[in-house]
Amino acid sequence: MVGSSSHQIRNIYVFGGSSPGKEKEFLESANHLSQVLAERKIHLVYGGGSLGLIEGVSITVFLGGSQVLGVIPKALTKGDFIEKIIGEELQVSTMSDRMNAMFNLADAFIALPGGLGTLAKIFHIYSWAQLHIHHKSIGLLNVNGFYDNLLSFLDQAMEQKFLTSSA
Repeated sequence: MVGSSSHQIRNIYVFGGSSPGKEKEFLESANHLSQVLAERKIHLVYGGGSLGLIEGVSITVFLGGSQVLGVIPKALTKGDFIEKIIGEELQVSTMSDRMNAMFNLADAFIALPGGLGTLAKIFHIYSWAQLHIHHKSIGLLNVNGFYDNLLSFLDQAMEQKFLTSSA
């Protein structure tokens, strides 16, 4: 967890793979996370896609009575990324606008297992924390050690003085 928040988390940006992944534990962990969010009435901000791990999260949080907001670039509304937005939809012009909107709407961030898009978001949010642009919490849902190699890389970057210990 990076950063800490002295206020209650009301809106959380959850992101992860556009595929459910190979291991059943990825989907089970995403489902458990969504149940916890729904029970605590934490609102979900997500990328608007109806594929992969996030689909079940958005449905469960929505059915649990919390607000759900999908932020989607207009260009992606025409492809196979969107079958149906769960909850409310916010269309933006670009991927950068999407990231900025989700960042500004969220009090904290959780990364489920995922691929390049997930890694890009992790490093985007993490680098902003390192630059003191925000002090919001960042969590990696490290299912079955999925993020172990990434965490080892970050440890190595710190050992080699590319990251500070405060990062």
